[in-house]
Parts: sequence; C-alpha cells; structure tokens
Amino acid sequence: MQPTHSEQLNRQGNDFFSHGHYTEAYVCYAKALDYDRITGDRRALVATLGNLGNICAVSGRREQAQAYYQEVLELQKILGDDRGIGTTLANLGNLRADAGEWNRARAYYLEALDIMRRSRDELGLAVLFSDLGLVARETGQCEEALSYYDQSLALMRRLNDQGGIADAWRMMARTHLVQKHYEEALACCQTSQAVAERSGDELRTGGARYVMAQCYEELGRLKEAAELLALVVQMDRKYQLPKLDENTKRLEKLQTRLAGNGHG
Repeated sequence: MQPTHSEQLNRQGNDFFSHGHYTEAYVCYAKALDYDRITGDRRALVATLGNLGNICAVSGRREQAQAYYQEVLELQKILGDDRGIGTTLANLGNLRADAGEWNRARAYYLEALDIMRRSRDELGLAVLFSDLGLVARETGQCEEALSYYDQSLALMRRLNDQGGIADAWRMMARTHLVQKHYEEALACCQTSQAVAERSGDELRTGGARYVMAQCYEELGRLKEAAELLALVVQMDRKYQLPKLDENTKRLEKLQTRLAGNGHG
C-alpha cells in the first residue's frame, strides 16, 4: 500500500527530528496536519498531532505541546485506543515534570499507570515507573523512588532493554546520592556504566560517569572526579551536547582546586 501524503510528511519530519532539525521537522508536521484536517482521518490526526506535541515539548513550548496532546487524547478516547491513551497521559505528565509541577505530573502518571496495567503495555510501564521515581525523588520520597526504579529495572530486564537497564541503575544512583549514600550510589553508577559500555552506548556511559564524578567530588576525591568529568566533557564536545559549557566550567573549577591542593 502506498503511503499517504500525511505519512510521507510525518516520515520526513521524523527524519529531521532524529537529526535535531526541529524547525524543519515542525514544518513537515504542520503541513501534514493541514492535510489531515481536510481528510478528517482520525488515526492520521493522532499520529501528526502526537508528533507536533513531541516537537513542541523538546523545544520548550510546553503550553503548545499540552494543547496538541489534549487533542490527541480526545481522539484516542473516541477511537478506544487504550495504549495510546496511556502514552499520551505519560507525555502530559512529562510536560508538567519539566515545569517542576510535581503534583500535576504525578496525577497524570498515576492515571497512565491504571491504563497501561489494563492494556499490559510493559515497555510503557517500565518507562512510567522511572517517571514516577523521578517525581518521588524530587518531592523528597527517596525510598518510594527506589521502589519505583526497582519496578522499572525488573521490567527493562524482562524486555531485555539494555538502555533502559542502564538508565534505571543511573536513576537509583542519583537517588542514593541525594541521600548521601555514596557507596550505594557508586555501586549503582558502576553497574550502569558497565551495562552501557557493553552495549557500546557512549551517551549512557557518559551519563553514569557524570553521576559518579559528582559522588567523588562530594567525597572530596577530586582527582577521580576530575578524570571522570574530563571524559564526560570529551563526549559532550563530540556530540555537541547542551551541557558542554556547564561541564567544561565545572571541570576547570575542579582542576583549579586540585592544583591548589598540590595535586596539579
């Protein structure tokens, strides 16, 4: 079957999106939306509006993203698409979490949880447990956060999702770090790093090293912290990541402290 004009535009948009060309992706999705509004194809509208919501979410246009996701939700309810409803509710929760509105985020996530359990969406649940863990950690419920991360880890293992496994260990490490449980935090970081390295996943390896560097810095083990942070900065530079400047300044500060301590 030939792809429709809308499908072709969405594919082009997805290709731009995956390469970080958000403006070009948005233009493709907006054209697809005009076409879908004319044809009135609800399923096509759900796909296009979802893509528009995602692009607005990553570009920091939260209220616009919210409007797109809300429209998606209404259409999914008409279509009886439970899996889709669960995903959209989680996306709405992510928007509120990005804004630091933890109670509103939790409300969306818990609604998504009921639906994902009903539709047996294991991958959706694995990610959602991690989202709930973040809300718990940010609101000072560290034990509850660790419990959610455990549930996420169990599902990621069952699905053999190596990236998800590395993420769950890193999130646990961050939670232990908040509690100043440094040994546990370092152990979780090392596991996360090992899983990511085995998969050849440089970005997740860097993520684990970043948390580990923070642990070492708080423990006063500045040399180890600086060595790890240097690797993180190297990766930031390679992929032109948004935290490059921030991490470079942090590394320079660490190196200055080391030189002052006579370790230069």
